[in-house]
Amino acid sequence: MKKFFAELIGTFILVFVGTGAAVLGGGASNVIGYASIGLAFGLTIVAAAYSIGSVSGAHLNPAVSVAMYINKRMDAKELVTYICGQVVGAILATLCLLSITGDSSSLGQNVVSDGYSLFTGFLVETVLTFIFILVIMTVTSAKKGNASLAGLVIGLTLTLIHFVGIPVTGMSANPARSLAPALFAGGSALSQVWIFILAPLLGAILAALVAKYLLDTEAK
Repeated sequence: MKKFFAELIGTFILVFVGTGAAVLGGGASNVIGYASIGLAFGLTIVAAAYSIGSVSGAHLNPAVSVAMYINKRMDAKELVTYICGQVVGAILATLCLLSITGDSSSLGQNVVSDGYSLFTGFLVETVLTFIFILVIMTVTSAKKGNASLAGLVIGLTLTLIHFVGIPVTGMSANPARSLAPALFAGGSALSQVWIFILAPLLGAILAALVAKYLLDTEAK
């Protein structure tokens, strides 16, 4: 249960701070901009890695947990525990943000931006999640990783992918982060939520396989 609550707390912080920065800061094109939103998500990962990371590894993302499961770094029971904690944490964070703003139409939800097709949105989320998870699988590898720097590297990578992803999809790479706001915002966010669930999972699976078979990250 400690891992469940660690993932719940960490994902709560990630979603509340990340989406809160976007919503309360006026949006990506307004007060704080892409860089600050990216840093809000990225720095939260750094903080989580060096706090709850000692309990659960600070996945905070079902896509990360799925990649870890594929490469046998966790079992099926742990996978379910982690994902449940992540989804509950994300929902609680969204409820908290909703209680502050009182506006269910602005919760930092992900949708494909005007001018881009759903396929483009799916592709961007898949590719950027692949990059993110590949870095995670490498830097946390028992064979090739660097535990002391892992949190910083992962946080900076999450910041990096936001620079590309925000203009197209608002950037997710995290099914829990997208599902929670979509449940309350409805509309396009809910009708497109499948993109923000399936694309990160696909990117994560591909990254896990590349890490294992090409980069040789896994212990024999």
